[in-house]
Amino acid sequence: MSAISARTLGHALRGEGAHVEVSAAIDGMDWRVAGVRPEGAPHSVFRLLNHMIYWQDLFLQRLTGARVASPPRAVEGWPGEDAPRNAAEWAGAVERFNQGLTVVQGLINPDTLDEVLPNWNYRTRSEAIALVASHNSYHVGQIVLLRRMLGAWPPPTGGDTW
Repeated sequence: MSAISARTLGHALRGEGAHVEVSAAIDGMDWRVAGVRPEGAPHSVFRLLNHMIYWQDLFLQRLTGARVASPPRAVEGWPGEDAPRNAAEWAGAVERFNQGLTVVQGLINPDTLDEVLPNWNYRTRSEAIALVASHNSYHVGQIVLLRRMLGAWPPPTGGDTW
């Protein structure tokens, strides 16, 4: 039996409970603001989102059986520019991230969580999905902080307080 339940994995991927919901972190953000990198910040929201997409896509490939190597250098996992060129580019990135997240959520099956993934250092499926969730959660926290610094928090759906 898996050390982590399918229900817990689902909550972790969506950011429910103790975390800001993943979708709320980027909800209603103006594309121009998403490209601003506040003084002293290493990244913009747009750059963080593209980083999350990069790794989520790579993890998805591994979860579905592909043998995909990590990039030789960490900097290669940070594709794109700080700012989107237009609203459509921002919307496309948001959609791509959300689509990938939906695919990962669809891979949560209680009957296969203990399945070993030989193409991914012999992690179990539940460990791999938890890795996606923790990576996204880490960067969602950064997005929330950047939005606060930019005066773009809370999102229309509400923030992290009640």
